[in-house]
Amino acid sequence: MEPTIIAIDLATRVFQIHFVDSDTGAIHSKVLKRAQLLPFFANRPASRVVMEACGSAHHWARQLARLGHDVRLIAAQFVRPFVKSNKNDAADAAAIWEAAQRPGMRFVAVKTEDQQAMLALHRMRQQLVRFRVMQVNQLRGLLYEFGVVLPQGRRASIEAARAALAMLGEQFPAMLTESLQDQLSRMLVLDEQIGRIEQRIVEWRRSDEACRRISEIPGVGLLTATAAVSVIGQAKNFRSGREFAAYLGLVPRQNSSGGKIRLSGISKRGDVYLRTLLIHGARVVISSSKHLPERLRLLLTRRPTNVVAVALANKMARTIWALLAYGRTYQITPASNQAFKAFTLISGCTGVLKDGKTGWTAQGQA
Repeated sequence: MEPTIIAIDLATRVFQIHFVDSDTGAIHSKVLKRAQLLPFFANRPASRVVMEACGSAHHWARQLARLGHDVRLIAAQFVRPFVKSNKNDAADAAAIWEAAQRPGMRFVAVKTEDQQAMLALHRMRQQLVRFRVMQVNQLRGLLYEFGVVLPQGRRASIEAARAALAMLGEQFPAMLTESLQDQLSRMLVLDEQIGRIEQRIVEWRRSDEACRRISEIPGVGLLTATAAVSVIGQAKNFRSGREFAAYLGLVPRQNSSGGKIRLSGISKRGDVYLRTLLIHGARVVISSSKHLPERLRLLLTRRPTNVVAVALANKMARTIWALLAYGRTYQITPASNQAFKAFTLISGCTGVLKDGKTGWTAQGQA
């Protein structure tokens, strides 16, 4: 007998429940307070619980799974078409229940606590890096108003600003000099905070076997490896490497009709952060073009560099899926060793992949 499907519309304090009794066909719609949610499901037989993949969804999915329920998460964009009337909690819960009935519905993998913690570190680091860029740009603009031109690059700009304040500090108003010194101190604090987060990411990567295996791919460094393992969850949730690449928005957007296939640029759907990391990694690999395989060098002569970078990022995503899904290791080739050396030299990530070798093809994958 099929388990009862129970839909939950999540909120902070009030939760809307919607399900249909399999014996009588009666529709049940009720409201539960936060403290009532787990006791309600603890007293029910094993059911299929469906929720939107929104804030706190992974937490509640883990809690309900420990009670023996089969928990599924649905992306909000797949629920919205089933909202029949005005949006409210009851209509949302009914739409989630309706979406769960679709035979071709795709579900979001439930993340573990470690995976969510790693993604939280990535988000914190990303925000701190953004703050640091803002501080450097503001410092450059303020000093430019007083005739000081800072060089390109964060470290060079900070050193030049510190030297300018030491040499020309007397020419600036005292209140401005003190404020600029405070801003330089804030940037040093940001550097320390970012460094501590990166050290925690490095430690987690060293302890995770899957991260170490996919780090052998050229262009997949510390951030990309840890983010990929955290985002993908269980690789078998995707039927193929192409489906994982499509999830990241690295496949062409399609607008076909009447038997005519029209493909345009990449869809840019899915996880923006991981897609950005993969494309940046592909650009770093391409920048060492003299060490690239012959096929990729020929492609660079025919297509723009950005197009080749996205194509290489797509291949990297499919290779990551193959390594994680089948437990494979990366094969070593002489060309890939040269490309990896150039990658670490250009990116400055010499300590990221020090315990692994690299290769251009995954074992058993074309």
